[in-house]
Amino acid sequence: MNKIYPSAAKALEGVVQDGQLMAVGGFGLCGIPEALIDALRDSGVKDLTVISQ
Repeated sequence: MNKIYPSAAKALEGVVQDGQLMAVGGFGLCGIPEALIDALRDSGVKDLTVISQ
């Protein structure tokens, strides 16, 4: 299984759905997953609960 994707949007395809609970890495402003956040916003999914440190 190749876990390297050309973009965050491609990595989310077929994985993220409305109403999911997600835990994402990062610590403070210097470690937030900006590309992931943008891709989630652009995907159109709704009602996510996202847990971040």
